[in-house]
Amino acid sequence: MHPSTASIPEAVWNGLAPGTEGHPDNPFLDHRFFRALEESGCAIGETGWQAQHILLADADEKPIGLMPLFLKSHSMGEYVFDHGWANALERAGGHYYPKLQGSVPFTPATAPKLLVPSGSLEAQAALLQTAQQLAGRHDASSVHLTFVPEAEAELAGSLDWLRRMDTQFHWHNQNYASFEDFLDNLSSRKRKTIRRERRDALADGIKIRWLSGRDITEAHWDAFFDFYEDTGARKWGRPYLNRAFFSLLGQYMAQSVVLMLAYDGDTPIAGAINFRGKDRLYGRNWGAIRDVPFLHFEVCYYQAIDYAIAHKLDVVEAGAQGEHKLARGYAPVTTHSVHWIAHPGLRHAVADYLENERPAVEREQALLENFTPFRKGERQER
Repeated sequence: MHPSTASIPEAVWNGLAPGTEGHPDNPFLDHRFFRALEESGCAIGETGWQAQHILLADADEKPIGLMPLFLKSHSMGEYVFDHGWANALERAGGHYYPKLQGSVPFTPATAPKLLVPSGSLEAQAALLQTAQQLAGRHDASSVHLTFVPEAEAELAGSLDWLRRMDTQFHWHNQNYASFEDFLDNLSSRKRKTIRRERRDALADGIKIRWLSGRDITEAHWDAFFDFYEDTGARKWGRPYLNRAFFSLLGQYMAQSVVLMLAYDGDTPIAGAINFRGKDRLYGRNWGAIRDVPFLHFEVCYYQAIDYAIAHKLDVVEAGAQGEHKLARGYAPVTTHSVHWIAHPGLRHAVADYLENERPAVEREQALLENFTPFRKGERQER
């Protein structure tokens, strides 16, 4: 068990994550991303995110597996909600916290949590079993792995972990040559709506700039942080990320960042931060200091589509929730999480709850499919 990201060498961590030559395919699995969260003070013990990363080694002490893991004293910043489970156990006289959380802090994007380059199911199972043992040592109520690939959910389910499903909205690139090529697949009414929204958002000379790598300066981070703080204050009272995190992000992995800023003349008035992976763009945070109709849709969704088409990326993941994304060409997809609960009574109650929740999620997704904007017979691949 490692009480910090920094205690694991970057080459070891990144070498265990899926990728090429020590560069993870998913930017949220990068050692530098976790280190920025830690060094900025965003994800540390004092904020309820105490690292307990599991590093698995073979008989020759060679690292063969990694599970990013945190000991948590709350359920904030996870996007898979278990507050009801916590309340139920507390009312019954038990304690739900601490718990162990296998996730990328503050990031609702699917990424492997059982990092075993060999693909060994035995090694992946050993990581799950080690997490259960660690829960016992900490007197933790449970272990939760959120936003995992379906294959990891199936493996954990075969080992008696509880499986949960939820819904996100992703855009899928069908080898489009341009945004207009994408629009050609939509119904006439939806095409007109999107064109109108884009026109209105960019009225009065507002321009959008894409910034990455060395093009991102501290002044850009200052502007974006103002936007981020405004959104965070309105939604949940206190943003999870601080200003230092973004500077470290720019220092450590700016090439993986795509900052999209909206300008009125020389003044930035809104922006969104995205992360680029091997084959997809991940939309994360957005904010604005001026209310402009449809600018949110333009900066977060339409510009992301433009970028994915221009850079031949397969998918845009637009973050958690948001059925309004459907009308903008983002389709419902299933996300997965797995949960190990020590208390037999709570485990039984949660298992019953999830048994009823799964078909409800499936029914909702089938219903949502009817609201996608594509012409009859046109569907996005999963």
